[in-house]
Amino acid sequence: MSGQASRRKPDWLKTRPASGQQFAEISRTLRNHDLVTVCEEASCPNRGECWSGANGSPGTATFMLMGDRCSRGCNFCDVETGGTEPLDPDEPENVASAVAEIGLDYVVLTSVDRDGLPDQGASHVAETVRAIRRRNPDVLIEALVPDFRGDPELVDRVARARPDVFAHNVETVERLQQPVRDPRAGYEQSLAVLERAARDHDLRTKTSLMLGVGEHAAEVYDALADCRAAGVDVVTLGQYLRPSSSHLPVERYVHPETFETWRAVAEEELDFLYCASGPLVRSSYRAGELFVEALEREGSVEAARAAARE
Repeated sequence: MSGQASRRKPDWLKTRPASGQQFAEISRTLRNHDLVTVCEEASCPNRGECWSGANGSPGTATFMLMGDRCSRGCNFCDVETGGTEPLDPDEPENVASAVAEIGLDYVVLTSVDRDGLPDQGASHVAETVRAIRRRNPDVLIEALVPDFRGDPELVDRVARARPDVFAHNVETVERLQQPVRDPRAGYEQSLAVLERAARDHDLRTKTSLMLGVGEHAAEVYDALADCRAAGVDVVTLGQYLRPSSSHLPVERYVHPETFETWRAVAEEELDFLYCASGPLVRSSYRAGELFVEALEREGSVEAARAAARE
């Protein structure tokens, strides 16, 4: 699908702006600590829902570490490329303070790519995990990390900080890695990162796929199967939405029923711990709520928190 049709969003993609007292309070806390969240930077349509969590308690927020400029230029992403600043050494403690002040149940730490740094920012991510643990030992932490150009030592550096979930996004099916992703990224490289965290460090692992960029159904199935074979526990699937006319065009808008079919395939056939799948789902969508529900089904929530405190 292209041209005018690709720009006409279907009704199921329409959302209301996030609002409410809790939303305003969280936004104010983030500003006070000079922090950036992907929730706001990407104008995520789910941020009000995620920030509210289950039963109205503070839920999930996704902090973007290491600045708001990336060393890579993926064709789907609205984050600016180039002009990166030195890392803020106070950022790990600032994030930990904000998490404590807000009272979040589950924290997602993501970041821009910083290929120019000696360790590509792996130590900074790891220190942020540890800073949150020191102040908030019961908070569940997801680290959504870059591929570190496949360097196993840098993967290990983050994994040794013991996030509850080690996440890295494959983004799309193997055939479409380019032009969707920066040439420095790659399908096998991303799978290797996830597999190392899962196999060598026994961490829960998670990835995400965008649909609507020209993939075929068989390719989606193969990607899901490859991720599961690499030890990935959790997968999310969402609709790609074009940030601007200079980005990759939307090839088609995938119907909600198709997303539900893929959820069933992932959970019931491929045995993922859970799959969040829908047009507006993003990699961190209701991440805390869904992860805790999955662990409760396994009876392992307290075990996960006890392991984090060790």
